[in-house]
Amino acid sequence: MAVRTYQRLGDMLVKEKLINESQLREAVNLQKTTGKRLGEALVNLRYVTENQLAEILGRQLGLPFRSFEKGELTPVNDPQLKQILPDELVRKQLLLPLAKTQNTLTIALADPLDLILIDNVRKISGLQVSPVIATKSDLVRAIEEVYGKRDLLKEAIAGSYEGKAIRDDGQDQTAQVKAEEEEQQLLSEEDLQAKAGETQVVRLVDLFLLEAVNSRASDIHIEPYLRKMSVRLRIDGVLNPVDPPAPHLLPAIISRIKILAKMDIAEKRLPQDGGFTIRVGEKNVDLRVSTIPTVYGEKIVLRLLDKSNLIFNFKDLGMSQKEVDKTERALMSSYGLIFLTGPTGSGKSTTLYGALNRIKSSTKNILTIEDPVEYKLEGLNQVQAKPQIGLTFAAGLRAFLRQDPDIIMVGEVRDLETAEICVRAALTGHLVLSTLHTNDAPSAITRLIDLGIAPFLLSPSLLLVIAQRLVRKLCESCKEPYELPQPIREKVKLPEGTYYRAKGCAECRNTGFRGRIGVFEILEVDEKMRELISKGANATELRKAAKENGMKSLFQSGIEKTAAGITTLEEVFSVTFGET
Repeated sequence: MAVRTYQRLGDMLVKEKLINESQLREAVNLQKTTGKRLGEALVNLRYVTENQLAEILGRQLGLPFRSFEKGELTPVNDPQLKQILPDELVRKQLLLPLAKTQNTLTIALADPLDLILIDNVRKISGLQVSPVIATKSDLVRAIEEVYGKRDLLKEAIAGSYEGKAIRDDGQDQTAQVKAEEEEQQLLSEEDLQAKAGETQVVRLVDLFLLEAVNSRASDIHIEPYLRKMSVRLRIDGVLNPVDPPAPHLLPAIISRIKILAKMDIAEKRLPQDGGFTIRVGEKNVDLRVSTIPTVYGEKIVLRLLDKSNLIFNFKDLGMSQKEVDKTERALMSSYGLIFLTGPTGSGKSTTLYGALNRIKSSTKNILTIEDPVEYKLEGLNQVQAKPQIGLTFAAGLRAFLRQDPDIIMVGEVRDLETAEICVRAALTGHLVLSTLHTNDAPSAITRLIDLGIAPFLLSPSLLLVIAQRLVRKLCESCKEPYELPQPIREKVKLPEGTYYRAKGCAECRNTGFRGRIGVFEILEVDEKMRELISKGANATELRKAAKENGMKSLFQSGIEKTAAGITTLEEVFSVTFGET
């Protein structure tokens, strides 16, 4: 009888040139210290993807690999198939029955070496088991498609109210609130830690974080009110309420988040900041945490920073080809000033990171000073500003000039000192990128002069000013065309095109929108513009000259996206105020 031998997984991955010997040794060391399997260690180190691992594992064991994207995880059309295994087992163990042939059940699972699980399936079903391999993330998607999506967060929230009857009698409610307020004040740090570590609280916080990541939320707001709490997710720039848990859990939920963010759980009178990182699937998500004391208790906001959602391509950000050409022309300069302007939340940081990613190379020394450092990118020397110890933007910039920089990025120009150092750096052979808070591109020039920068210094140093806003993109699954009223067409002078409006479906959480895109106003500084700046021209004169040089306004950029069916007229008006 021939004995089948298996080539070792690590050797196969090296042979396929998916990893090298050094990476294999690192994974083996991690495997020894954590007790994980080699494949898990390699995925955790990001040396291979789930799909690569599953394909190689399938070849090692002689088992088929099935992919959700290719439609290979769709069970045969057999109503009895779903009845063979308990729903809870399928969801908990991530296995999916695909077909039943005579006395054999074909199942997809992530770990075909889990012989105990396969034996349990054999006993429960009374059938022989034929396993195939799939990734965990593909199995989650396939199981949700076949068995229906399970709202674990809703179940956990409903469970948080068990044993806490909500009374309609106002007097009783007041007494309950007072009792809870007194309890919150009397709880010691040890009590708060114990409550924060309770299984129900840990599960609720984990599920809120998972829901936020899956919903593409940028922020989570947890707020206390009289007799209730509020939880809202900011999705595509708009806050959306979600069902909150029982209010008596608020102190424990906040304490749990504070522990994760390495904050002082006993301090409730002063604002605090912290942060932590979570792993969802194959990606890491950084969270910045901020608390403030309100009259009803602490409000906490979590900002989610998902590097996998960071867009580096200017076209994907929303720029037209002409706008991309203008931006890249300025970025290729060896020295000068580039400013991005717009209100908080308009996507300036994302565009800045896209610009830095475009020009970074091993031959350039790039230094950034930010407050805070939102995304950590390879190839950049990033510095966190700390004004409380004297590390301001200006102080950091002065230090940068002694570090032989090629390119400098400053998070924001807030004062004359910072602005002067930026101009001086640009005039002495450095490319400097930064942001300003102004309503449009021409106003950035007058703002810098108002700060105290001499026009004759600004004129030769300034290369480009980009003003931007974000508009919500229509959901491609449900947007519907409609005929715009003729008076609106004539008043706004809209271009020809098919115009759409938001409808709402399950894909977009019934909002009608999914994702956001930028609208841009790009002012390129040519010789005529330099002459106007030197003369101290006002914003109106600068805007007129920029338009003659081909600058589109924010409104015009937004209207083009409306005519292309990307967004709605209402969205454009909401961020540009109908400017022309």
